[in-house]
Amino acid sequence: MSLNVEAARAAIGRANRIAVLTGAGVSAESGIPTFRTNGGFWQTHRFEDLATPEGFARNPARVWEWYEERRRGIAAAEPNPGHFALAQLEAQLETTKSEFTLITQNVDNLHQRAGSKNILRLHGDIFITRCMCCSHERLETSPLKELPPKCHCGGTMRPGVVWFGEMLPEGTIERAGAAVCQSDVFLVAGTSAQVYPAAGLIPLALQNGATVIEVNPEATDFSDAVTIALRGTSADLLPQLL
Repeated sequence: MSLNVEAARAAIGRANRIAVLTGAGVSAESGIPTFRTNGGFWQTHRFEDLATPEGFARNPARVWEWYEERRRGIAAAEPNPGHFALAQLEAQLETTKSEFTLITQNVDNLHQRAGSKNILRLHGDIFITRCMCCSHERLETSPLKELPPKCHCGGTMRPGVVWFGEMLPEGTIERAGAAVCQSDVFLVAGTSAQVYPAAGLIPLALQNGATVIEVNPEATDFSDAVTIALRGTSADLLPQLL
């Protein structure tokens, strides 16, 4: 075990308050593509067509076909050791009355399926649909029978995710920021740290004196600033740390 991994383990072991930020890389080992790396979604698709309100207005059926494909892929996937390690850490901290907050940019349900409880979903939930007329939301656990789906009011339902140019769910980033400010350790795993406001949580943690541990296969814009930078996948490194 490397000295950096041992140092990260020691910091986590001393901490009474831990916040975690996860990105698409955490789910990559479960077979779910990331967005910006080679082979990621935005290498083969135009986000303007599939992840903006304007793209949905132009062709809602096409957008929904893509999201249904993603939903099927997620439903067939399983949480990986990285997901389970975070859930186990949360369970351990519960026994000592310590605080744990999992902040995720992912819209899949793999953290929840692994057993994590205190989850802040910055970018929404792909299994939620929301009416564009009355804002009614519902959880969709089965494949949709019509695309786009309709609400009981007759309005068109959209995916319950945050698209480019949209605001995050009300109060979510504020709760995330509060958890980060109070944390002794801020663990950042599987994110390119290019999407704001999530990426802004890293300098916020540093400003408030947290030990910031980055787990990512490649360097990010914040790698030189964090306390400990570990190179590798979340599925490999998180079980070693936690």
